[in-house]
Amino acid sequence: MIVEDQGETIAFLSRPETYGGGNGAVGRVETHVSEIFLAGKRAYKLKRAVKFPYLDFSTPGKRRAACEAEVSINRRTAPGIYRGVIPVTRGADGALRLNGAGAPVDWLVEMTRFDEDTLFDRLARQGALDRHVMEELAEAVARLHEEAERSAGDGGADDIVALIESNARSFTECPPGVFDGAKVERLEGEARRALESRRPLLQARRAEGRVRRCHGDLHLRNIFLLEGRPTLFDAIEFSEALATIDVLYDLSFLLMDLDHRDLRQLANVTLNRYLDITGDVDGLAALPLFLSLRAAIRAHVEAAAVGGAWRDEETAGRVAGARAYLDRALVYLSPPPPRLIAIAGLSGSGKSRLARELAPFVGPAPGARVVRSDIARKRLAGVSALTRLGPEGYTPAMTRRTYEAVYRQAQRGLEAGHAVIADAVFARPAQRQAIAAAAARAGVPFDGVWLEAPAPVMECRIGGRRRDASDATPEVLRRQLGYGVGKLTWARLDTSGEREDTVDRAKALFGL
Repeated sequence: MIVEDQGETIAFLSRPETYGGGNGAVGRVETHVSEIFLAGKRAYKLKRAVKFPYLDFSTPGKRRAACEAEVSINRRTAPGIYRGVIPVTRGADGALRLNGAGAPVDWLVEMTRFDEDTLFDRLARQGALDRHVMEELAEAVARLHEEAERSAGDGGADDIVALIESNARSFTECPPGVFDGAKVERLEGEARRALESRRPLLQARRAEGRVRRCHGDLHLRNIFLLEGRPTLFDAIEFSEALATIDVLYDLSFLLMDLDHRDLRQLANVTLNRYLDITGDVDGLAALPLFLSLRAAIRAHVEAAAVGGAWRDEETAGRVAGARAYLDRALVYLSPPPPRLIAIAGLSGSGKSRLARELAPFVGPAPGARVVRSDIARKRLAGVSALTRLGPEGYTPAMTRRTYEAVYRQAQRGLEAGHAVIADAVFARPAQRQAIAAAAARAGVPFDGVWLEAPAPVMECRIGGRRRDASDATPEVLRRQLGYGVGKLTWARLDTSGEREDTVDRAKALFGL
């Protein structure tokens, strides 16, 4: 609801002379809560004088407070973008000025403009996102969550109940005919059942400090590249309740957005890198519910916009989009059962590549948890994934600890109801038996495959690696070729051919 006429201020901010001239026409971006004016190297965000159940910008004082909160919160991740808060003032002559000497009539967030072509939603449409940039994004999100203020009084099961109820009310307010009423009713019932089965987990996560002051609106349009690095911006500033949430619920918006755009492989890469850093594997049990809630919100938000659509094709597009989100919300609440796949073989045989390619097709969205021995080893050593380890990282004792970590992480993922792919050499029969035993303890199906390729092929792959967690060298491979791996009872797969063919044969092998 608009509660104040800001027409004079908007007209003033739309004129080039407001900013000193010389910048050409002023660009303008409108949202349901803001007006953004683009002038030269600066952007100025005006909070609209609106009041909703979840947001109150009804007075200049409240808009100023929201501007100050926006700058403070977003400087956590984009300090160079958020310059500060400045007033629109009225002088003694009655004229409006930007940051002038008169009395303030409204307030603006002043920002440094960035290249909008680097927004992740645009890069996604262009097919310009890859696993490396998504791994860097996962690291940025993990860093934000690690540093975010913890809350013992917010989050948990009660807040999820309130969210389910809020979604149900929002669906009833959508334009008639957009949704199948039976689907909406089924979604609420299944969400409530999913919540009850996860209530102890959600309460435990709150007690453990997993509820924090997060971003709150973590989708692709709120991420861009700054000097080549993924940068988060436009975090929720108007509601502590909407932003003080479980960290995995925060991440789930990004994962759902990628999945909705048919980029599940990138969603899987993002999730796995985040879990590699945080170790938050137990929370996977809540992920289907979190993803469903995010999709449900997008469904009724899209539907609410139908009333404002002014062209038939626009209306049809929004209706189709809203229905697709609703269907996705339902699918997330019926995840496939967990299973464990072990991918073994010598260095350069293609284990990690195959695990990465298969993961999106295995288990609940956005695909299997990939437990990689190379990552587990680096985590035990207390170094980043790309830091090379010396001989001390490969002693028999360290290798034993690494495999124990792989078994333990696989077990935790399975117990959380998620599928797991274990990626390690598994050269010793005892190691292969141990990973199979993890599946047996969890009561889930197990499949193991041994990858093989001619030595020159494996050596060439090792030499061509870039930005990879593996420390293997051609010399390491030559030592491995002398291993006695014992009797192999797992399926064997020749990976010397084209990658697409190898993936297709592996998918057929595992019934994917």
